[in-house]
Amino acid sequence: MGQHTIVFQKPPKIVSSYTVVGPKESEGPLAEEFHLRLADDKFGENTFEKAERKMLEYAIDHAITAAGRNYENIDAIISGDLLNQIVSASFAARAFSIPFIGLYSACSTMGQSLAIGATLLSGEFMNCVVCGTGSHFASAERQYRFPLELGCSRPPCAQWTVTGAGACVLSLEGEGPKITMATFGKVIDYGVTDANNMGAAMAPAAADTLYRHFAETKRTADDYDMIVTGDLGAYGSKLMNKLMKDKGYPIDTKHYDCGEMIYYRDEDSYQGGSGAGCSAVTLCSHLYRLLSTKRMRIVFMATGALLSTITTQQGESVPAVSHLVVIESEGKK
Repeated sequence: MGQHTIVFQKPPKIVSSYTVVGPKESEGPLAEEFHLRLADDKFGENTFEKAERKMLEYAIDHAITAAGRNYENIDAIISGDLLNQIVSASFAARAFSIPFIGLYSACSTMGQSLAIGATLLSGEFMNCVVCGTGSHFASAERQYRFPLELGCSRPPCAQWTVTGAGACVLSLEGEGPKITMATFGKVIDYGVTDANNMGAAMAPAAADTLYRHFAETKRTADDYDMIVTGDLGAYGSKLMNKLMKDKGYPIDTKHYDCGEMIYYRDEDSYQGGSGAGCSAVTLCSHLYRLLSTKRMRIVFMATGALLSTITTQQGESVPAVSHLVVIESEGKK
């Protein structure tokens, strides 16, 4: 439908999900909806990176079990993360004898994973896949910003990387919310050079993808119960709403952001949550419950800032991307 939007003639279903979150996330507004809440952000491991890998591995394993599948029933694991060479996802995948499709789309990886997984299933190239991703505050901080030991202060525009992993099983068979459309994002760069201001960098990419989705499908915000972005945070969400209003598509009454939903607004979390795990755990817990218990049609669009320590040190701006999927409950007209 149009140039960039896929309509799935055989929409795959999200038949199960599972989430693992850290201590800070376990104290937030969505705490009771997460499946496993950790008291130890190292998850019994001796490094934060090993803990991040273990969380994703645990989420994938339990999502498969919750779907009533065996490893032999899964055609692929479609996953990525924020660390160099996506080591959390690839090292987690080595625990399963399942083909691995590794992705890197920064914090938009969950949206990209769902869009690619749905495409493979609707085209009947595969029958059942696992989509997932995760992040960890400590591992992301010391890769992208500063050594934790320095105790650096954070600017007001900063966000807090979510410690958590989420995974879900997509299948052509079974019951669950359906993925009916996908709109793949373009890389958009408005020239933001502040590596701490992710909301400002990602909002234009999210607005571009949603605008193209509306234009190509002839839909507006009124056709959806919720429009959920990944981790724009409070400031980025305001920018997103303004950009969409300027394009002639006001969304403020339907727009929600995972980064704003996962933490209580206080000084510690600043503009809210971020990280690949932010949208993943929110989708695989709170949003999945809503879609499973109510008749709903939502837009889910994870958002990702495509920076690295090298590009930041070389003075590059921060390009961003956002991938969109439409998820509908059974029976939604």
